[in-house]
Amino acid sequence: MKEKKRTKSENKDDGEDMDTLPANTTIKEDDNKEENGRSYEDKFQFMNPIANPVASKKVAKKLFKCIKQASKHKNYLRLGLRETQKYIRRGEKGLVVFAGNVTPIDIYSHMPVVCEEANIPYVYVPSKEDLGSAVSANRTACLLLIRTHEDYKDLFDECVEKIKTLS
Repeated sequence: MKEKKRTKSENKDDGEDMDTLPANTTIKEDDNKEENGRSYEDKFQFMNPIANPVASKKVAKKLFKCIKQASKHKNYLRLGLRETQKYIRRGEKGLVVFAGNVTPIDIYSHMPVVCEEANIPYVYVPSKEDLGSAVSANRTACLLLIRTHEDYKDLFDECVEKIKTLS
């Protein structure tokens, strides 16, 4: 067998030809960029056609804050399609947050109807990755149910009022 000859660029260490900045130079990051490199508006191009009502950036930020506070309490956050659907049919009330970029749509296309029949407010956010990271999970989440708790009741009620004005 013949051995492949390495070129000069392959022989160099990756660290040798890196550009360096002076120590006092800071790199400014774009304020509109999220953790995964896309802005909130850029994530809209991957959303499903059934995703309506969609939370604005300001409302989504409050929703994620509410989700983080709900995740600190046991049994106040129902994560995932099966668990959310099970507890809605058992009569739990709260707020449902859908991810807008789930494919195929058929996975959760029946859930808005279930929420409307149970008189539960719901809203879409653009990214399932953002929804999963708000719960501090290492995976994505297509939807979740937030139940109210006295520790974050004001924030929860504010989110519900803003969502009702969207739809």
